[in-house]
Amino acid sequence: MKKDLQELPKLRDSISYLYFEHAIIEQQDSSIVVIQKEGQIPVPVSALTCLMLGPGTSITHAAIKAASENGCMIVWCGEQAMRFYATGMGETRSSKNITLQAKLCMDTDAHMRVVKRMYAIRFPNMRCDGMSLQQIRGMEGIRVRKAYQMASKVTGIKWTGRDYKQDDWDSADSINRALSSANAVLYSICQSAIISLGYSTALGFIHTGKALSFVYDIGDLYKAETTIPAAFEAVQLDSAHVEQQVMQLCRRYFYRVHLLERIARDIATIFEISYDNESDDAPNIGDLWNEDEDTLQGGINRSNEVKTDDSDNH
Repeated sequence: MKKDLQELPKLRDSISYLYFEHAIIEQQDSSIVVIQKEGQIPVPVSALTCLMLGPGTSITHAAIKAASENGCMIVWCGEQAMRFYATGMGETRSSKNITLQAKLCMDTDAHMRVVKRMYAIRFPNMRCDGMSLQQIRGMEGIRVRKAYQMASKVTGIKWTGRDYKQDDWDSADSINRALSSANAVLYSICQSAIISLGYSTALGFIHTGKALSFVYDIGDLYKAETTIPAAFEAVQLDSAHVEQQVMQLCRRYFYRVHLLERIARDIATIFEISYDNESDDAPNIGDLWNEDEDTLQGGINRSNEVKTDDSDNH
C-alpha cells in the first residue's frame, strides 16, 4: 500500500545517500535488500533520500516500485558515482515549489534578489545588497581560491589550479580527479534533494542554460567546507585510489555539515519561504487554471456552466 507522503521523513531527517555496485537489488517486504557476494544488506528506503546505483547493478521492478512509494530517489551513475546518467522520481508530487521557482527565475528583479541571497549565504557577515554582481563574483573567486590554498596548506598536497578534461580523465593529477569525484557525489545529492523538495534542477539563477543549472547553484554553496577538504584529504591518505577514498570522506563531511538540512534551509532562505515547505503531497485530482481566480477545483463536470442560446433549441 502506498504511503501518504506526509508520513515520510522530512528531507532534512533523511540518510543522504547509499552507493552500491556489482549487486542485485530486490524488494523485501515494503523495503528493499541489496544482495552482494558478501551477503545481503537491508536498505531502509523510507529514510533514504538517494540510492545510487553504479556499474554491475541489477534492480527488479518491484524494488523500483518500493523505493518510489517510499520517496527514495534512484540515481544510475558511473563507477564511484563519477558520472550521472539517469534518475527516477522524487517524493514530491505538488507543483507549488517549482511554480514559485519559475516565477522568481523569469522576473529579472526577483532573479537578481535570489542571486544576491545565494551569495549572502557564502558571506554571512557582509551585506551584498548594495554591491554589483561583478563585485560579488570577484569576492566569490577570492573565497574559493583561499579554500583551495587552505586545504593545500593543511594537507601538504601541492595545488597548481583546477585542471581536468572530461574526455581524458587519466591525464589529470590526483587532486583534480579527487575534486571531480567529490563534486560528482555532491551534485548527485543536491539533485536528489532539489527534486525531492519539488523544484526544477534546470531553472538556475547563477548558472543557466544547463539541465542541472540549479544543482550547480546549490552545490557551490557547500564545496568550500565539504568537497574541497575531502578531496585534499583523500589524496593525502591514498593518492593511488582517490576515487574510493573521497566517497567515504564525502559522507563524513556531508554528515558533519548536516548537508540535507542545509539544502532545505538554504533553498527556503533564497526563495524567502517557510523552512517546512517541503514534501507536500498533491491532491489526487489536480486543480484547473482559471483566468479570474487562482484555480478551480478539478474533477468536476462543468457542462451546466455552459450558457446556450435558446434559439438553438428551436
